[in-house]
Amino acid sequence: MKKLLTLIGLAFGFMSHPSTIQAQETTPQTAPKILIAYYSYSGNTEQAAKAIQQKIGGDLFAITSDHTYPSDYHEMVQQAKEEIAQDFRPQLTSSVKDISQYDIIFIGSPNWWGTITPQVSSFLEQYNLSGKAVIPFITHGGGGLQNTVSDLTSQCKGCQIKPSWDGYQKSLQGLDDWLKELNL
Repeated sequence: MKKLLTLIGLAFGFMSHPSTIQAQETTPQTAPKILIAYYSYSGNTEQAAKAIQQKIGGDLFAITSDHTYPSDYHEMVQQAKEEIAQDFRPQLTSSVKDISQYDIIFIGSPNWWGTITPQVSSFLEQYNLSGKAVIPFITHGGGGLQNTVSDLTSQCKGCQIKPSWDGYQKSLQGLDDWLKELNL
């Protein structure tokens, strides 16, 4: 009986002690708001963006511009090479209404001549992403990342660049593992 009264007394003491009450209180954490922005010429980067959205959610945003490319691949490659050499920035025709609402921004681009596309550069210049977690995903035809991530990083002032993913053509190999590494 004495033990039972002691246990009841301890239980009441714990329930009324302020530090115990504070330890039991938890503040609900809200999930980060995610934007998946991408430019896609041939559909490969769009495929990767949609796969990311399917796996983790978030808002999908296609970066579009008033600029066009020839349908002939070799002509397109030559034009893109010249534009990159001239630091060309096309006018964007799509816009994010309120970029400030997003905590995490995935940015997708094809690798064009070892860097990100002019459209993605225009996006980075148009929006202040300072303080946001920015996660690059790059598609390519065999060139790998090259300078894409370092160029994106230098154009994204104040961003917190996270580990990137690169996908060869239409392959989504490694995407799941990459998202797990990012804890998403």
